[in-house]
Amino acid sequence: MSTTEDLKHEAQQLLENLRQQRDELKVQIHLANMEVHDEWQDLERKWEHFKSRVKQFKDVADDSAEDVGDAVLELAHEVREGYRKIRDIL
Repeated sequence: MSTTEDLKHEAQQLLENLRQQRDELKVQIHLANMEVHDEWQDLERKWEHFKSRVKQFKDVADDSAEDVGDAVLELAHEVREGYRKIRDIL
């Protein structure tokens, strides 16, 4: 059977271990927030470009529409993948 001193020692070790885990998680969360913020800024630029390209796509002549359409689809896939990455981080 454990003595009171053993229980106090075990409780102190648990406290120190949990404190270390907490501190490590705080750092990881901070870094993840920075990563998400950077990713979001990049995606916002792509989003604005995508909206612009969709408008262009609607306005172009049929003969060049295929090239513009391919570029629009590629950009849409990049934005979608970026959103997926952010969801995975969160």
